[in-house]
Amino acid sequence: MLLYNLVIRLYAFFIHLAAFKNEKAKCWVTGRNNWDSLLAKKVNLHKNKKRIWFHCASLGEFEQGRPLMEAIKKQNPNICIVLSFFSPSGYEVQKNYQTADVITYLPLDTKKNAERFLEIVEPNQIVFIKYEFWVNFLNAIKKRGMDAYLVSAVFKPHHPFFKWYGKIFINSLKAFKILFVQDQNSFNLISNLGFKNVKISGDTRFDRVLEIRNNFKEMKEIEDFKNTNLLLVAGSTWPDDCELVLNAYVKLKNEGVKLIIAPHEIDENSIQKTIQYIKNVNLSYSLFTNEINKQSQVLILNTMGFLSRVYAYADAAYIGGGFNDGIHNCLEAAVFNIPVSFYGDSYKKYVEAEALINMNVATDVYTDTELANLWKVSLTAEFKASIKNKLENYFAENATATAKVLAEMRMH
Repeated sequence: MLLYNLVIRLYAFFIHLAAFKNEKAKCWVTGRNNWDSLLAKKVNLHKNKKRIWFHCASLGEFEQGRPLMEAIKKQNPNICIVLSFFSPSGYEVQKNYQTADVITYLPLDTKKNAERFLEIVEPNQIVFIKYEFWVNFLNAIKKRGMDAYLVSAVFKPHHPFFKWYGKIFINSLKAFKILFVQDQNSFNLISNLGFKNVKISGDTRFDRVLEIRNNFKEMKEIEDFKNTNLLLVAGSTWPDDCELVLNAYVKLKNEGVKLIIAPHEIDENSIQKTIQYIKNVNLSYSLFTNEINKQSQVLILNTMGFLSRVYAYADAAYIGGGFNDGIHNCLEAAVFNIPVSFYGDSYKKYVEAEALINMNVATDVYTDTELANLWKVSLTAEFKASIKNKLENYFAENATATAKVLAEMRMH
């Protein structure tokens, strides 16, 4: 524990150091200023209500927790939902999320902060989404015997639980009454550590993306931009993704295909980089937040919150992140029965991406030529027709996770 606490302190030190130059780090620091007094004021407005605390690392985990939060709120509107985020990428985008009554940053994982947080919130139930096993928080939860659940978790052999130094992380998992995992491999790994309270529930994101598809709201701007053309959507792209996609798009040499790029970061610097890449390959472009030129070849989605709906207009999608730590959410594209692609083999970290690869509805690519050739095939009506039933069955089979978790939470 001594070494763990030292690492946590060092992490905080370097974040504070980075905050002088990095806007995201600055948000991380300033968002936690006076966190306890601000949280106490918010919670005090709901002091006579039952409280459920949800913790999400960032935006991706939020999308996994969202179906469960909304199902709980629908069944009992008087429940107070406290939602915490670790990353500014989640908090800043969802700080006004209507289903949650209290939204806060999770303070740094120290023993003192963990105890203070639990004293203020006094949750009746606790839900951690997917991962982020903050040892001091989990030890404090375990010490108090609180009703805690891990939802939509994935365990891999490279995780710290399975390393020589993993004992403190294994012990922290004892805080959870039930560990809901996404797949059989995760079940086997964690069961082999001696845990008997493990259940395979699947991934709650399936419920979320199906809800988006089933309650789809049209976007006139995208309809007008696409017109009668085929449309490629590159979602959550980083600079390397952007360069790969644009070089592949140019190779298509097809005036009947348009491209939408949705950068993962939409600050001015990131958007200008995207524009420069487009200029480098001599393509015309428009920004989504300006008046869109319908004749443009490329549209930059330089605003948050629309990507999951934009995929509805796509004939094929490229998912960014493969050049970095891992690909972003490919389910929100695939739910619209379109083929998806991504760079590299980092997809192996993700259960759903591996499943899509094995179904031959997703492809990993390594060069712009590969991507261009893939698009030439996957944009055909024949290919799209061939994958439609596979994807519809896949999503139908996996749309049960939220109900499974909710049923177990009610029983305890």
